[in-house]
Amino acid sequence: MQLVRFLNNVFKNDGFILIDADSKKHTIGSPQKKTPITFKILNKKLHYKLLLRPDLYFGEAYSDGDIIIENGTLTDFLDLALMNIGRRKINFLSQFINKISGSYRYLTNFNFIKKSQMNVSHHYDLSDDLYDLFLDQKRQYSCGYFKSENDTLDIAQKNKIQHIIKKLNIQSNQKVLDIGCGWGSLAFDIAKSTNCKVTGITLSQNQFDYCLKKTKQLNLEDQVTFKLIDYRELDEKFDRIVSVGMFEHVGRKFYKKFFKQVERLLDEGGVSLIHTIGSVNPPGDPHPWITKYIFPGGYTPSLSEVTTPVEKAGLIISDIEVLKLHYSYTLRHWKENCIKNKEKIIRMFDEKFFRMWEFYLTGSEVAFKWGDQVVYQLQLTKSYTSTPITRDYIYQ
Repeated sequence: MQLVRFLNNVFKNDGFILIDADSKKHTIGSPQKKTPITFKILNKKLHYKLLLRPDLYFGEAYSDGDIIIENGTLTDFLDLALMNIGRRKINFLSQFINKISGSYRYLTNFNFIKKSQMNVSHHYDLSDDLYDLFLDQKRQYSCGYFKSENDTLDIAQKNKIQHIIKKLNIQSNQKVLDIGCGWGSLAFDIAKSTNCKVTGITLSQNQFDYCLKKTKQLNLEDQVTFKLIDYRELDEKFDRIVSVGMFEHVGRKFYKKFFKQVERLLDEGGVSLIHTIGSVNPPGDPHPWITKYIFPGGYTPSLSEVTTPVEKAGLIISDIEVLKLHYSYTLRHWKENCIKNKEKIIRMFDEKFFRMWEFYLTGSEVAFKWGDQVVYQLQLTKSYTSTPITRDYIYQ
């Protein structure tokens, strides 16, 4: 069986038992446990589909219930798989197909304002109740900052917000812009801790409505303003610009436009901080399953794809920090919260949605653990004197 040969070439460390759709049992690799993970295929088409394009069809099969994992969890299996695969491509055929579809997508995917709004709505306007089931109390839907792996999710997200505020080196009464403000917690915390005026922008109607309501509850109407607009529609100056978890939705064709707009909106002595998922590998193609089902229009850039448009925009990269395992820890918390609330999520949506969401969070968790995914925090300025000459101010 071709699939068995392929899998035995991949799994050099540890292994599992494969039971194919004909109920035939195969040993993959060299299982280390007395009772190894068992991977059951229920649909015969997967014998060739998992060989042809595993990074698309595995997620679809798991969501549809055509794959059953016994003697372990989805996390256990994906952890084993990604440990063996690491940062390399799975096979030439899958890589070739992804390259063709990635090239087609690059040529046809234009994240203009209307398209960007549709992409954002696909994910962020699902249901606020869903996000309350797995996010922290501040509803931060981006990577936390773990000073210890054992930090709680709430602590890690508070750490992240404080870390960003420190990096921005905000002074009292300055104007701050938050591009892709989410549910507003970063904007609110900046306003409360620095006595600044903050403008948050989003393309999500749900997030915008929530932010307006929360602003009134916190009595911050004089300090915090939210707008339901695209970053390309703004035309005013800011002392500080921050963007957390939004750059992944910009699209490769629009990197130059994005950073030129940051440069145009940023005051001469200003500081900007861009927090984005990225890849440590050379530029590649987006993950087909994630793009199709979770983040249409999304892309996680290599560092080399970001630095050139930053330079061409006339901005200075004054600091880069790479958060290596922080998102894996964050996603582990989100996944565990979802599993705890499985029945609620199934009632809100259905069994297939839960399995899809579980696969999204688990797959992302192990990709940040074993794969090429990291988080980049880029501090951008127009002047060498916009921030102190050492990083001590961040940790004081």
